[in-house]
Amino acid sequence: MDKKTILVVDDEKNFCDFIKSNLLARQFSVHTASTGLEALAIFQTEQLDLIILDIMLPNMDGFEVCRRIRAESTVPILALTALGEQDDKVRALELGVDDYLTKPFGVEELLARIRSILRRVQWEQERHPATILRHRDLMLDPNRILVEIGGKKLEVTRTEFNLLYYFMQNQGKVLSHRDILQNVWGEEYGNEAEYLRVYIGRLRRKIELEPDKPQYLTTEYGYGYRFG
Repeated sequence: MDKKTILVVDDEKNFCDFIKSNLLARQFSVHTASTGLEALAIFQTEQLDLIILDIMLPNMDGFEVCRRIRAESTVPILALTALGEQDDKVRALELGVDDYLTKPFGVEELLARIRSILRRVQWEQERHPATILRHRDLMLDPNRILVEIGGKKLEVTRTEFNLLYYFMQNQGKVLSHRDILQNVWGEEYGNEAEYLRVYIGRLRRKIELEPDKPQYLTTEYGYGYRFG
């Protein structure tokens, strides 16, 4: 596997240096930034495989950094949030982060999340040519990472695409929360219900005529979701 490049964005220098040393020890290439503007400058000039982004940054916070990056890139973002700040987690997911960790956390937990994200990206890159999926006026082309509805291209993040791909592969089936999380995010997942609430909501706003009255993605209360 090629050496992966990670950008660590945090204004706490000791924390940033600690994460950097652990990543370097595991053969990652690492850039660091202590402000949002510095992070955006590195994002514009370097080929990054993953961004680890603290939400609580001075001046330009992590939310704004994420918003600007998502306006032009689907590079994976792992957000770092403060203990107990549930609203921050949901807002970060709404802006398109792929995953988050709550401070404080252990190095092994961080490395497990990094490995999981990079495995998903690797799987996407190695995915063999697959059949175009269609349902009513919705079309998903896994070979071009393309989603269209009524012939109009939809702008979707990497996670939104993978989630919709899994649903369309299993049209008509009732899928449990755990099934969806483990097949889209990875086998380490299963209890992150907020991921699904946020990302299902994001997809509904893009593919449903009336998101509050979904016709494609319906909720099976107490169990999961159905696409059909």
